[in-house]
Amino acid sequence: MAEPQLAVIDVRPGAALESQSGLQMLRPRIYGAWMAPPGGARVAAIVMHPTSNFMGHYLIGPLAERGVCCLGLNSRYMGNDTVLLMERAIQDLGAGVKFLQSQGYDRVVLIGNSGGAALASFYQAQAERLTATHLPDGDPSGLHAADLPPVAGIALCAAHLGRSRLLADWIDPSVTDEHDPLSVDPALDMYDPRHARPYSPAFLARFKGAQQARLQRIEQWVLARLEQLRATPGAPRDQAFVVYRTHADPRCVDLSLDANDRAPGSVWGDARQVNYSANAMGRTTSLTAFLSQWSSRSQADGPTNLAHTTCPKLLLTYTADQSTFPSTRDAWMAAGGSAIRNVDIVGGNHYLAGQPQLVREAADAIAAFCHAL
Repeated sequence: MAEPQLAVIDVRPGAALESQSGLQMLRPRIYGAWMAPPGGARVAAIVMHPTSNFMGHYLIGPLAERGVCCLGLNSRYMGNDTVLLMERAIQDLGAGVKFLQSQGYDRVVLIGNSGGAALASFYQAQAERLTATHLPDGDPSGLHAADLPPVAGIALCAAHLGRSRLLADWIDPSVTDEHDPLSVDPALDMYDPRHARPYSPAFLARFKGAQQARLQRIEQWVLARLEQLRATPGAPRDQAFVVYRTHADPRCVDLSLDANDRAPGSVWGDARQVNYSANAMGRTTSLTAFLSQWSSRSQADGPTNLAHTTCPKLLLTYTADQSTFPSTRDAWMAAGGSAIRNVDIVGGNHYLAGQPQLVREAADAIAAFCHAL
């Protein structure tokens, strides 16, 4: 099998300063790595995440071995979601679809892995019917139907429901001062040993209510600050801010909740340490990026968008995943209706790390799905 080839794809510019690279701002480009099967193929797949580097994704080689060209594509926001707009990310995904079409592939499938699941769903929903004409802050999105050629199918694996839902489930409600990452209300601290596991229904109800309240407070502050900036002559149109402690999901430490085959903890290690870390999900963001990714105004909710797509769909459930659960599977299955089927990858962790046999199982399922289109 040959080594992956580099894909260099020009994209349409969007918001200012999306990249800190001067070269990138001069001529916006995205990059990917792709591998074609020996002897050619008629079907190709793209695996892409809003920010993760997927040029070394574990499915690229195995899918090529199974007769499916696979492109691991990076968005313009690779490695930094501070100013990420989901509406720009699907524009980049569309550039990848066009690239594969230019290489002669008549069928393209989107592989939505982890946070790429909501991205793929958002893309296809907009490709079938463009409604995201404006960003959540009210500015025009700059999206055009020609940017988003529809695909033949969607395969989801270890699939998060979307960034706005993740933050709603993960934000720490025990923060008492948004400017102090160490501030804590012990009554709402899921990591406080005084709250025994399994958690009581009363604690979980208080916890969830306080999560919603904190998220609403932040969103209201974002909207008010954005209005203030845009009403002030000479002021910038955006600003960055910090959201402390964004990894407090009781399911990380209470395995009786949404039970699957997982081990205790987070996909990134000790859950409490991740919660307090300097670099975690949604930690640093801008006002406009918060609205696009993390807020109730986000247009990129996974199941909502998947329900508006008509193409065939496949869901791979990794049963030992520490960040997707039976309820996650159920939400995707309800959204996909009769057009989706589920395949369990039994014992699979979120990244299939150290599980080469399960990588082969996942590749077998996705390749069979692609060839059947």
